[in-house]
Amino acid sequence: MAEIPYFPRPRPARLLAEVRRRLRASELWLIVLSVGVGAAAGALAVLQVRIAHSLQMLLYNIDFEEHLSAEAHISPLQAIWLPIGGLALGVFSWLVRRRRSAPLVDVVEANALHGGVLPLSDSAIVCGQTLLSNGVGGSVGLEAAYAQAGGAAASFLGRRLKLRRHDMRILVGAGAGAAIGAAFGAPLTGAFYAFEIVIGSYTPSAIAPVAAACLASVFASQALGGIPYSIQLEAERAPDISGYLLYAGLGLVCALVGVGIMHLTARVEQFARALPGSPLLRPVMGGVLLAAYALWTPQTMSAGHGALHLDLALGGATLTFLATVFVLKIAASVTALGFGFRGGLFFASLFLGTLLGQIYAKLIAYIPLHFDLSAQNAALVGMGALAVSIVGGPLTMSFLVLEATRNFGLAAATLAAALIASTVVRERFGYSFSTWRLHLRGETIRSARDVGWMRTLTAGRMMRQDTGVFDAAGTMAEFRQHFPLGSTTRVILVDDTGRYAGLVLTASAFADDVSPDAKAADIAISRDATLSPDQDIAAVLRAFEVAEADDLAVVDEEGRVLGLVGEAYATRRYATELERQQMDMYGEARP
Repeated sequence: MAEIPYFPRPRPARLLAEVRRRLRASELWLIVLSVGVGAAAGALAVLQVRIAHSLQMLLYNIDFEEHLSAEAHISPLQAIWLPIGGLALGVFSWLVRRRRSAPLVDVVEANALHGGVLPLSDSAIVCGQTLLSNGVGGSVGLEAAYAQAGGAAASFLGRRLKLRRHDMRILVGAGAGAAIGAAFGAPLTGAFYAFEIVIGSYTPSAIAPVAAACLASVFASQALGGIPYSIQLEAERAPDISGYLLYAGLGLVCALVGVGIMHLTARVEQFARALPGSPLLRPVMGGVLLAAYALWTPQTMSAGHGALHLDLALGGATLTFLATVFVLKIAASVTALGFGFRGGLFFASLFLGTLLGQIYAKLIAYIPLHFDLSAQNAALVGMGALAVSIVGGPLTMSFLVLEATRNFGLAAATLAAALIASTVVRERFGYSFSTWRLHLRGETIRSARDVGWMRTLTAGRMMRQDTGVFDAAGTMAEFRQHFPLGSTTRVILVDDTGRYAGLVLTASAFADDVSPDAKAADIAISRDATLSPDQDIAAVLRAFEVAEADDLAVVDEEGRVLGLVGEAYATRRYATELERQQMDMYGEARP
């Protein structure tokens, strides 16, 4: 017998296999990996800022230190770049739709439904569209692109290393949060963005990897010369008891405004889709409207970083001015998103929140009860509360205020307002902006928590295929001959075309009152209750409850039998998966 020579695997392959083994066995290795992901996310954030700002410098002739939204005015000749950019975006989106019909997957959807799997192609498209939209002056932010790029880098690395589902979700959350932390120079904000927005829960097993990634991203951004979106403002004084009560009222107002903005965005998008003409021209029409807003005030352009600092620095801005900018910025943001510009409302909600806070403080001053509410403090609290209403993440926004002001009293007031806003939005609306857009697409998720595992646990995966099958027209005598008592507990019946016709319990077939000449169909049960192979575990358990059956057949679209699922087995599988999820949450699942 000839000996087969042994060829060891190449060294890189062996090294990769060893890294995979260590990652699955030790949380320390996941932390090390998170540091690398965080550094990459920080570098990608810096790169995207420079690309978008360079485009604005080229098109609008602004200096490197200037922000587009802080310009005193723009000329009609410059404003024409908005519809031109809309045309470029329309062509880009049209080319994308020609090559693919499925919606692009964002980082929240990837973590909630796909176990952290975020395709690089989808992320490249999302980032490209967002950079173009922001670069031409569209009223959208870059935060969605930052999170997408950071999450995509993490997902790519996680797939290469074949991470477990739970570890993949943590790594993707760490990458997205690290990108946000780098953009704002605020690692705590980035960490809680990962927990609240991308991972969907505060899990002990995720704390160290996420924190390491966010710190690494801020260091990487600083090393590369990145200039964060600093909101370095001084709080005038810590709020007193009456201030907390007034800020609670501001939180309620922010919740109502946030829900209104999300509804308005959906309505504008529906209106834009209903307009005659090619979808390719929709962003052009949006660009024309954005140009009109920009000619009124450039503060409607881009995300609003310069405008935020400018309006707070003015201090004595009139109520009319603040209200005008507030309304125009909302109009510009919902127009941009509704007419096909790509981006998010993260920074726009921060800017709008500062305006709303100042408006609120000025209106409170008209009440003859001698309330003394600082307009700048109200601006910062409103910034956090409105952002929570739209984006979500009460701790994320509270830590953003804390890292911006270093004022714990004001951060506590922001947290109080944010919690009220979050509670009202959750109770009366139920979605953040990202999950609301997924809801409009037909998804049912309300947060980034992992529900994808339930969708993968389907009837098709749980069914048994060894169950006996018998002709429904056969007699009981034939049935008893084929399936003696004790050989099986149940048998599937099929008709003469091979379609499902019910179930027969073997014990029932041997009952004394059943005639040997009776047809098997006469004692069949669960004739109309079946499962489809793609039903997830939640739908399967609901079907058992409705049918009040112990077993249900799995059939295809034509009614042909594929297998059988038992309620006891489905319940046991569900309990096992829940236990595994709980162990993953607390980091107890590693060997």
